Amino acid sequence: MQFLPAALSVVVPTLDEAEALPATLAAARQPGVHEVIVVDGGSRDGTRAVARTLADRVLEAPRGRARQMNAGAAAARGDVLLFLHADTRLPAGYAQAVAGALADPAVVGGRFDVRLDAAGLAYRALGRLISLRSRLTRVATGDQAIFVRRVVFERLGGYPLVPLMEDVALSRAMKRAGRVACLSETVTTSARRWQRHGVARTVLLMWALRAAYYAGVPPARLARVYPDAR
Repeated sequence: MQFLPAALSVVVPTLDEAEALPATLAAARQPGVHEVIVVDGGSRDGTRAVARTLADRVLEAPRGRARQMNAGAAAARGDVLLFLHADTRLPAGYAQAVAGALADPAVVGGRFDVRLDAAGLAYRALGRLISLRSRLTRVATGDQAIFVRRVVFERLGGYPLVPLMEDVALSRAMKRAGRVACLSETVTTSARRWQRHGVARTVLLMWALRAAYYAGVPPARLARVYPDAR
C-alpha cells in the first residue's frame, strides 16, 4: 500500500555549491515530491544559475543555514518539509519512505541513515557509526536529510537562529514533540569535511563540540572553533 503526503517540499540551503548541486537536485526530483526549493545565502560561484535550471524555485536569504532553511520553509507549499544539504544525495524512493513513516500520526518527522561518498574502511565505518548513534539517540545531523511535518516545525518555531548545532537543536525538539522515525534508506553525503581536516581530527572535534553544546556552551562560541561553520 502506498502512502503519499499531500505535498512534500524539499528545501536546500546553498553557499558556493555549484559543483555539488546538480547531482543533489537531480536525485531530489522524484515522484511524490511537490517542489524543490533552493535558498541561497550569497554564493559567488554560479550556484544560483545552476539552481535556476534544476529547482522549482530559487530564493535568497541572509547567510546561515538556519535562516536559509527557515526562509525556504516559510515559502514552501508542502505539509511535509525535508531539509537537504547541498552535498547530500537522496536515495531512490525517498518520498515514499517519508510518506510511509508519516502514515503513523504519532510520528512528527525523522531522518535517513547516511553513508559517505569516499572509499575506504574508515569512511564506511564512520557512516555506520553516525547512523547508529542517531538511531539510538533519535537526534540527527543535517547530513541525514531531516524531515518534519510543517505543523510541527511551525509549532517548534523552526530552526533556532544559531550558527552551529541548529540541526541537533531541531532534532531534540522534535523528539520532545513526538516519535521520530529513523529510516534505513540511506542518503549519500560528501566526505569532503573529513578529507579536508582528517577523519580522526574531525570526529574528535565533532564529539567535543557536541559535548560542549549539551553542557550549555552557546553555539555562537562553538562556531568560532569549527572550521566549516556557516
